[in-house]
Amino acid sequence: MESNQLISYIALGAPATRRPAPGDLPYLRPEIGFTPKWYHRALGVDFGKKYHTDPIYRKQMLERMREEVDRRFPGEGIGKMEEDGQAMDLLTGVYGACTIASMFGVPIRYDAEQWPTSEHRELTDEEMNQLLPVNPGSNPFFLAILDQVDQIAATEGKVIGFINWQGVLNNAQRLRGQQLFMDMLIDPEMTLNLLECVTTTMIDAARMLQERQRATGFNYSFFTVSNCLVNMIQPELYQEYILPFDIRISEAFDALGIHNCAWNASPYLDDYSNIPRVRYLDMGLESDLVKARSLFPESRRSLMYTPMDLANKSMQEIERDLTFVAMNYGPCDIVAADIEVGTPDSRVQEFLTLCRQLSEKLV
Repeated sequence: MESNQLISYIALGAPATRRPAPGDLPYLRPEIGFTPKWYHRALGVDFGKKYHTDPIYRKQMLERMREEVDRRFPGEGIGKMEEDGQAMDLLTGVYGACTIASMFGVPIRYDAEQWPTSEHRELTDEEMNQLLPVNPGSNPFFLAILDQVDQIAATEGKVIGFINWQGVLNNAQRLRGQQLFMDMLIDPEMTLNLLECVTTTMIDAARMLQERQRATGFNYSFFTVSNCLVNMIQPELYQEYILPFDIRISEAFDALGIHNCAWNASPYLDDYSNIPRVRYLDMGLESDLVKARSLFPESRRSLMYTPMDLANKSMQEIERDLTFVAMNYGPCDIVAADIEVGTPDSRVQEFLTLCRQLSEKLV
């Protein structure tokens, strides 16, 4: 699997992540994803601790989810990728966005109809000053992930899927809490040590997992940084504190994806353009889409279309939005993630149909 462009990927029951592009792509490529509550209410799937720690149980639940999604949206391939024909993706979505924080000892809070979250246990100043990177090879939490990899390999052969490593800022905030943003202003040395420890751990763990998956026949070498909190810091602070680590992560892998949620990425685009090997970039509708396309012509761009807009806007408004995106930002993915209970299946199908119609017009 060669890493050139990356595209959005929402596995069944999992938060959005990225994967290598398979080749020719539609001009507007929709990617659809539902919340755990959507599956819980439809099928009674329990997303509690057992779902994340027991791959055999998880496979049983995923088979039920696959059947339900295919029944309600026949032929759409929601939640699939090309490798699904050979093995089932039993890894994507495991532990949600909590993996790095959990490696540093932050407990996970599980919920039957939500993705897991990290408990609020913030590092003290003393702990911050003594913090060291985690060695994945001796970390019990990470070793348990590798044990799941071995279990999956025994039943599936290839171990397909991706752990969500999050981003440097996201992980640092999980460890330090809101105090992190004050630390940037009053204690740069302590802040940089935290970011160094987080980055080193992310790189080392991702490399070790990729090596283990490669041994099963699933070969990839890319990384996605999730900058979900980037709008909470000024561009100058991103440039000073986070950009050097995003560059370091990119240089450690063959390709990089940058995820911004549905926020306005405009203030950070110039800095992002200094990161090598960016093969995926997403942002919200309020971003400067024309500038993003100009700065990242070789990257697969993606527009995060909010579940609120999908549910509440008229189809005429949605068509205007997608036409604007196509003309100013395309070719690109259109990501409708976190679709919640109450959004009619007919609306999702209309959205998919509209993406196809616009793609046909623009090819």
